[in-house]
Amino acid sequence: MDIRKKQRAVVAALENVKGRDIVVFNVARLSPFFERVVIASGDSSRQVKALADSVQDRLRAMGARVHGVEGQASGEWVLVDLGDIVVHVMHPAVRSHYNLEEIWGGKQVKLAGPVKAARGKAAARRARR
Repeated sequence: MDIRKKQRAVVAALENVKGRDIVVFNVARLSPFFERVVIASGDSSRQVKALADSVQDRLRAMGARVHGVEGQASGEWVLVDLGDIVVHVMHPAVRSHYNLEEIWGGKQVKLAGPVKAARGKAAARRARR
């Protein structure tokens, strides 16, 4: 599966469950194991778990393999390993403490395309109401 298509699906799955502060980093030059790191925040342990579940469900529905999931028991920080993409979903305090953006913050990927376009169309529909 194309990495950009997979990345858009991850972001869409996170946005579907109201994930906040979603960032995507291209880490292909930093790691030989994966190409993208996605980081998102959830406001509660329940939401963090729901965000991770949403990512897994959407990607499995597309035929992608979920290699592993860590941290669902506590729900403060859940890591979803999709092979070429690693997704970190965290509470804002945990995210601030570990500051993964500084570690992986090489080249941030701009989130253009269908996800942003769909978000813009939804906002336009709300404005017309």
